[in-house]
Amino acid sequence: MARVNIVRERHQHGIEILRIDRPERRNALDTATLQALNAALAELAADDELRAVVLSTTSTSAFCAGADVSEPLDADGGVARMEAFAELYQRVEGTPVPTIAVCVGNCVGGGAEVVAGCDLRVAGDNLALAWSGARLGVPVGPARLTQLVGLARAKELVYTGRAIGAEEARRIGLVEHVVPAEEAETTGLRLAEQIAQQSPSGVRTLKTMFRELEQTAERVDYENAHLLEFQRSGAGLPQG
Repeated sequence: MARVNIVRERHQHGIEILRIDRPERRNALDTATLQALNAALAELAADDELRAVVLSTTSTSAFCAGADVSEPLDADGGVARMEAFAELYQRVEGTPVPTIAVCVGNCVGGGAEVVAGCDLRVAGDNLALAWSGARLGVPVGPARLTQLVGLARAKELVYTGRAIGAEEARRIGLVEHVVPAEEAETTGLRLAEQIAQQSPSGVRTLKTMFRELEQTAERVDYENAHLLEFQRSGAGLPQG
């Protein structure tokens, strides 16, 4: 039986935790893990009792190190994996309730994209956050990061791919809280509990308003189109 690399936990008041569980790969996402994440997010999107989603990890050494480029794939498999990434970005953006990212350890590439796609972010003091796509020519970063930190700073982070730590992430407004890595998930849960105490319908309406005013769905769709073209006709991500 194939291992399931996503651990789900339901807390009271409609709070769901999704933990990526591939510590041996720093939670790098292979096709199976992407599919499991997408299935979980699809199910949650249809859950009327849902109040908040916390995206986390079973290991404080990494939230997500991006794509697992060691996964052995043929060309079609590479495209299917990128399609799964595009779906993940859409599903994170389209989650009808607030999402909170637990940013510990490595948050790189696709992991950084998920972090930026969430509504709120809690950083562990061991954070290493980087948009590394430019090194391989991957067209990611502009759709989400610009709205969070501003155009000039987003360009610098995306173009250089340099890693930033927790304090810099807080200074530029990318994360709301910095705590010891072991306390990051607990802090994220506390935020989720505060949200869950508000009007359920009101919070969902506010989430829709933020999405529509910031045109996040359109921005994600635009970037996803470039991602898929990159994999289908360009260099593409490595395939093992």
